[in-house]
Amino acid sequence: MAGLIPQGFIDDLLGRTDIVEVVGSRLKLKKTGKNFSALCPFHNEKSPSFSVSPDKQFYYCFGCGAGGNALSFVMDFERLDFPQAVEELARQAGVDVPREEARPGSRQASQPRKDNPLYALLEQAAAFYRQQLRHHPKREVAVGYLKQRGLTGQIAKRYDVGFAPPGWDNLMGHLTTDTTEVKALIEAGLVVENPDSGKRYDRFRNRIIFPIRDSRGRTLGFGGRVLGDDKPKYLNSPETPVYHKGQELYGLYEARQANRQLDDVVVVEGYMDVIALAQHGVTNAVATLGTATTEDHLKRLFRIVNSVVFCFDGDRAGVQAAWRALNACLPVMEDGRHVRFMFLPEGQDPDSLIRSEGQDAFRARMVQQAQPLTDYLFRHLSEEASPDSLEGKAHLATLALPLIEQVPGSMLRRLLRQQLEKLTGMDLDSVPRQAPAASNQHNEYAHLPDELMGERDDSEYYSPQYANDAPAEQWAAPSRRPAANSRPQRKRGSERSGVESPLLTAARTLLHHPQLAGLVKEANQFANEESEQAQLLVALIDALQKTPTLSTVQLLARWHGTEMGNQLSQLAEKEWLLNIPSANLEQQFFDTINNLVSQQTDRRIQKLLDQSAQMPLTTEEKQELRELLTRSSTHISDK
Repeated sequence: MAGLIPQGFIDDLLGRTDIVEVVGSRLKLKKTGKNFSALCPFHNEKSPSFSVSPDKQFYYCFGCGAGGNALSFVMDFERLDFPQAVEELARQAGVDVPREEARPGSRQASQPRKDNPLYALLEQAAAFYRQQLRHHPKREVAVGYLKQRGLTGQIAKRYDVGFAPPGWDNLMGHLTTDTTEVKALIEAGLVVENPDSGKRYDRFRNRIIFPIRDSRGRTLGFGGRVLGDDKPKYLNSPETPVYHKGQELYGLYEARQANRQLDDVVVVEGYMDVIALAQHGVTNAVATLGTATTEDHLKRLFRIVNSVVFCFDGDRAGVQAAWRALNACLPVMEDGRHVRFMFLPEGQDPDSLIRSEGQDAFRARMVQQAQPLTDYLFRHLSEEASPDSLEGKAHLATLALPLIEQVPGSMLRRLLRQQLEKLTGMDLDSVPRQAPAASNQHNEYAHLPDELMGERDDSEYYSPQYANDAPAEQWAAPSRRPAANSRPQRKRGSERSGVESPLLTAARTLLHHPQLAGLVKEANQFANEESEQAQLLVALIDALQKTPTLSTVQLLARWHGTEMGNQLSQLAEKEWLLNIPSANLEQQFFDTINNLVSQQTDRRIQKLLDQSAQMPLTTEEKQELRELLTRSSTHISDK
């Protein structure tokens, strides 16, 4: 939707966002005292100099000087513009971003609509399919199939199951009135156009329909299970601007809705498996969408849970799917994450098995029979390269080592190597590792205290899904991105020279103690201040007097991406990270305010005196001069 994002919404969004969660979903954070530390994603380093404060909801890197709040981190890390970053944080918070109507004639008013109309179209399609399941004359076949599979109306409603009736253009005729709308249906994957004849027809016909929803519950696409003899048995929406099957998981939205806290997730192969498990009380199942499990799937799951169970058929196809899933898991296996593989008895699938043995037996089977990833890895490789001979041991090591070196968790990787040594009898320390080349950057931070820096093992800090996706150029401010391979140019605090102005000290104090603004008289009395530093302080006072509830993070967000925002970020960084004991900072703050008042009073007195030398003062000017002379030594605060 076109329009500006209200500042109040941004303030509220930052208030409900935890920066530790935002950063922790992208970097591997380690607790260091009150704060968290990590390797900085914005420059290459071997020792962690990146710190996150949960108290101040702020981050800062001692190495490159990058710092800011959750919003600026998402902007720089994901390379997003400000509105896109707000949208991303809002998505994670599960809220919609409101927009204010632009004034006629403004630049914003001429900008095109930014939300994707396909979402609304897909929601209309889901409503149509849902209505057909309830009212279409031929719905009995679909309802009978669902009842045969043991599904109740309640579970069908939870997953928004629908019915695409027989016929070539039911949906198209219901949703479209002109050619433009038909093109939108084609773009959404709902209608197919024959490239040779130009004829158009509904993609889903005579099928049970399963809407695929994102984390906010928006419909992205559909899966359809055939009711007749048509092929294929299952048909999925194609890739569209809003639907990417290699990233989405069917049932994840419903699983999160049904479980306040997910402990683990079961990955199965089909839509009906997910729904059947939910019908019998296993509400934490998801399915891939007609594709093999990908790293993106695993990244999404591991942001929610630390344990994933793959449930596959025990036939050859199931074994192949499990091995592909294992290969997708290895690059995201941080220490503390768990993956298991459960293979079902021959001729059974999750749907049929849970219907025959019930929820408790199914869960007991997962506990007793699901193999840890490490066990399955070596069992599978040993079938190809038996360690019963020297040649087999060498072959096993050749197959296993490249897989083991993909594991980012240092402890898990070490244990896997030890297990391989036990199986082969080899000293793997003599075998060259296939790890990424280490940075040759020297350690500039050896002088910093250990409680700040934490342990110095690179693999303990990065989440693998982002370890190779955050080059130095991501640091740049949103308004200007540096050239490739450029390095951040912010100065470290220790490199800033000179004595800091009392005005900047007062601004920093106000940033971290916003309540002080309420003890200052109206900010408009400083309107004539010409100094940039004074204007910075006055702007803070004015904002806080108009909105007293603003926090430090919300203040920084107000001017993010501007020169003033950069100044405020630098002021905020130094205070909370260095944690310098204050020598009555509040008193210094009010001394600075009083000095401002005194200087303004002196300038006005001098101006009136200079004017009186040229011409007589008016009665009002004489009264003003007397008042100024009287209060020239008074304080502006109520302190």
